[in-house]
Amino acid sequence: MKSKFMFGMIAIIASLVVNSCGSSDIRQNVSAEERFELGKKKFTDGDYLDAIGEFEIVKLQFPGSSVADDAQFYLGESHYRQNEYLVAAEEYQALKRNMPASSLIPRAQFQIGMCFYNLSPESPLDQIHTRRAIDEFQTFIEYNPTDSLVRDAEAKIKELTTRLAKKLYDAAELYMRIEYYKSATGYYDLVVEKYHDTPYAEPAQLGKVKSLVLRKKYDDAKQEVDKFLQKYPESSSRDEARSIRNDIEERLKSKPSSLGSSLK
Repeated sequence: MKSKFMFGMIAIIASLVVNSCGSSDIRQNVSAEERFELGKKKFTDGDYLDAIGEFEIVKLQFPGSSVADDAQFYLGESHYRQNEYLVAAEEYQALKRNMPASSLIPRAQFQIGMCFYNLSPESPLDQIHTRRAIDEFQTFIEYNPTDSLVRDAEAKIKELTTRLAKKLYDAAELYMRIEYYKSATGYYDLVVEKYHDTPYAEPAQLGKVKSLVLRKKYDDAKQEVDKFLQKYPESSSRDEARSIRNDIEERLKSKPSSLGSSLK
């Protein structure tokens, strides 16, 4: 499937180049710089398809020119503006691979993150693009810690991380509803451990307590509810947590023989 997609893209690009070369605007003696400016004007005017043709000519006919990296970057930008995010990401990657000394590398890296950010779906769906976006933004921050776009990248990471946390939290809640308490405990624990800095960590911690109580794991539940109250002393659920702790303590006193038993 991937090879067919790439073959199709190559055919489209080749067609664009041929059509561009045959247009009345193009002359044989147009320099790389002039060709790039033609493409840039079309890009600015929103004629992204025509702009791609111009940038491809620069890329293919003037690979060593002073505007070769600009043309490569704007190939990515043109596809990005057309919501062709996977193609755009590949063009930005090509800039990184082939022109690593370009001053446009930081922006290209950020844009790769943006491509996968735009492909990231809502939390119930598969999150492969979400994870890829996080990785790309983290790479951007690591190599460009003083860049003006770092704060934006950090905000995007936080948003995407929260989305991943929600997916796990929703799974835990589903297992609670269908009374698969052991699985619920596992998913709550993943949220607490992996996404402790998201809004879902607090309810996941309390959810873990409830799932342990339902499994009659009272010793473990007591430890976890104490952690909750210590970590979230101002929580709106603190009264509920205290009530659960009191109930756990009563169960530990009255039914010591039930420790360690399991429902699910």
